[in-house]
Amino acid sequence: MNYAARHLLLLFFIYLFFAGKAGAQVRLPHLISDGMVLQRDAKLKIWGWAAPGEKLRIDLDGKHYRAVTDASGKWMLVIGPLKAGGPYTMSIRASDQNAGNQILIRDILVGDVWFCSGQSNMVVNMERVKEKYPDVIAAADYPQIRNFFIPTISDVRKVYDDLPPGNWQAADPKTVLNFGAASFFFAKALYSRYHIPIGIINSSVGGTPVQAWISEQGLKDVASYSARLVRLKDTAFLNGLMHPVRPSNGAGGRNGSGRSPEQMDKGLSGPVKWYDTSYVASGWHPFWLPGYWADQGVKGLNGVVWFRKEIDVPAAMVGKPARLFLGRIVDADIAYVNGVQVGAITYQYPPRRYVVPDNLLKAGKNIIVVRIVNNFGKGGFVPDKPYFLDAGGEKIDLRGEWKYKVGQVFELRGFGGGGGGFSAQNEPSGLYNTMVAPVIDYALKGFVWYQGEANTNKPGEYGELLSALIADWRAKWQEGELPFIYAQLPNFMEVQYSPSESQWAELREQQLRVLSVSNTGMAVTIDAGEWNDIHPLDKKDVGERMALAAEKLAYGDAALVASGPIYRSADVEEGKIVISFSSVGGGLMAKGGVELEQFAIAGADKKWVWANAKIDGDKVIVWNDEVGHPLFVRYAWADNPEGANLYNREGLPASPFTTEKDH
Repeated sequence: MNYAARHLLLLFFIYLFFAGKAGAQVRLPHLISDGMVLQRDAKLKIWGWAAPGEKLRIDLDGKHYRAVTDASGKWMLVIGPLKAGGPYTMSIRASDQNAGNQILIRDILVGDVWFCSGQSNMVVNMERVKEKYPDVIAAADYPQIRNFFIPTISDVRKVYDDLPPGNWQAADPKTVLNFGAASFFFAKALYSRYHIPIGIINSSVGGTPVQAWISEQGLKDVASYSARLVRLKDTAFLNGLMHPVRPSNGAGGRNGSGRSPEQMDKGLSGPVKWYDTSYVASGWHPFWLPGYWADQGVKGLNGVVWFRKEIDVPAAMVGKPARLFLGRIVDADIAYVNGVQVGAITYQYPPRRYVVPDNLLKAGKNIIVVRIVNNFGKGGFVPDKPYFLDAGGEKIDLRGEWKYKVGQVFELRGFGGGGGGFSAQNEPSGLYNTMVAPVIDYALKGFVWYQGEANTNKPGEYGELLSALIADWRAKWQEGELPFIYAQLPNFMEVQYSPSESQWAELREQQLRVLSVSNTGMAVTIDAGEWNDIHPLDKKDVGERMALAAEKLAYGDAALVASGPIYRSADVEEGKIVISFSSVGGGLMAKGGVELEQFAIAGADKKWVWANAKIDGDKVIVWNDEVGHPLFVRYAWADNPEGANLYNREGLPASPFTTEKDH
C-alpha cells in the first residue's frame, strides 16, 4: 500500500471515529426545550435520540432517571406525576464520557398544556388585532402563559418524528403579538381563574380542511378520504399531482407575449410609472372607496387596477410618525405615498397598516397611489374597514372619491378552476403527519379546535369528519377521553333578509351535533363575526367562551353555565311548535329587544317563512298563523343571521339549529 493510499485510509478511519461521536450526540424533540410547560398530575414521556445502545441519565427536581436507546437510537422514559410549579431545570447526559454530550433544559414550568389547532382563525395572532386590544397587549405580563407555535409543514408521504424548529415564548407585551389571539384569550382566562402555568401548543394552518388533520388510521372508515389516501400512496399518481404538466402558452408570459408581468402592466411599463409624482394622470375614472370595482362599472375583470387620490396635508402632520390604514384589499397591493412605496401585502386577509417615513409627507398636496392585483372574484377595497392617514394625532379620512385606471387584464386560463394545484396541507393526513404526530407523546390537558370554513363546500360530511378527528386524537394520545373544545363558525358574508339555504348554517348544525360525542364543548360565536371578514377581530369572546367550556369539562366546575341555550327537542302543539333547550342558565332572554328574531317555520312542504317566537319559561313557542300544520323550525339559519338574539341570562348566545333531523 503506497503512502497516498495509507493516508486516505487513515483519513477514512478518522472520519468514522468523529462521525460516530457526532452521531452519539443527544438530541431532543423541539417541544422539549427551554421554557416548556409540562402537564401537571400526569405521567410524562420524555424522549429523544442518541447513538444506539447509549445509556442516559436524566435529572429533574432532585430525582434521577435512566434510559437506554433502542436499535434506532431513540429513547423514552416516563416521569411524574408532578404538581403544578417551577421553574425547574432538566439535565440529560449520555454516558459516553463526552463532556459535551449533555443537554440542560432551563425554566421548565408544570401546569396545564392545551393543543390548539385548526385553520386561520386559530392562526390569527395578537398583532393582527392590536388596534382592538391595545390595553390587553400593554398589560400582557404573564410569564406563566407560554406559547409554542408550530411552523407550517405538510407531507402526505410519511409520518414525521419531530416538528420543525420552534421555541416556547412567555407572554409579555412584545412576545404576545406572536400568540394566536383566540388561544391567548383562552389561556389568559384559565390562568386568571386558576393561577397555574398554561402552555399553548398552536398547531394551525390557514385555509386547511379538517381531513388534513386526521391520521390515516383515523380516516379508515371515511370512505372517500381513505380511498384518496390509497391513491396518494401511488408514487406515479402523487408525482403527477405534485408536478403537473401545464399546457404551453408558447412563451414565458401570461398571454404568450414573452414579457414579464411588470412589462405587461401599463402602469409599470411606460416611461413614467403611474405611482411617480411626475406622472400626469389622464383617462382615469371615478371610484368611491371603499368598494369593489365589480360594483362600480368594471365587470368580470381580473388583473391589475391602479387607484390614486390627492389629499391636502396640514403642516401640523408633517415630520411626524405617520401610518396609512387601507383596511383590507382583495387580493394583493402595493401602496405608494408621494412616489415612495410604503407597504405591500400579497394576499387579501391581513389588515393594511403601513408606516409612512417621517420626512415623506409635505404640507399641502400629497398623492396616494395603490396598485391592486386580483386573480379571482371581486377585487377592491373591503367595505366597513378603516381607511385613513394618521400623523401627529390627526387623521385624514380617505373614504370618498378616488380615481382608477386598469393597468392589465389577465387572460382567463384555468388549471383546475383558478390556478389551484396540489397542496399536501389540503390532502387527507397531510398535516397530521407533520404537525400532530410528532406531538402525541407530549402529555396534554385537552384540545382546542377552531376550524370549519374550509369545509363549508361540503357541510354534510363535517360532523363525521370532526367526530373522526376527536376519536383519532384521543386514541393517539392514549390519555382517555381528553376534553375537546371547539368554536362554532361565526356569522359571515352578506345578510339575507328572507329565509334561505346556507352552507355555513349546515356546517354549524354539524358542529352542534358533535356535542353528542362525550366530553366535548362548543363555543357559540354567532355574534362574534364580521360580514366582510372571514377573520373577525373579536377573538376575546371566542377564547373566553372556549375557556368556559374548559372550566366545565376539564376543571370540574359542574355548576358553571358554560354555553348559551342548546336545542334539545321540539313538540307540535295546536299549530305551534314548542322548543326546549338545555343550558338555559338563569333563564332565556331576547337580547336587545322584546321580540325574538331569526326564527323560521315550515310545514311538510318545507317552504320557510319568518315566524313569531316568544319565551315561555325555559321554552320558546314558535308559530305563524299562515302555516296551519307546522312541522319544522329553524333558528339563525343563514350565513350571517343578523338580529339573532336568543341568549341566556349569563349573556351567552343560543346555537343556531334546525328541527328537521327529528323527522
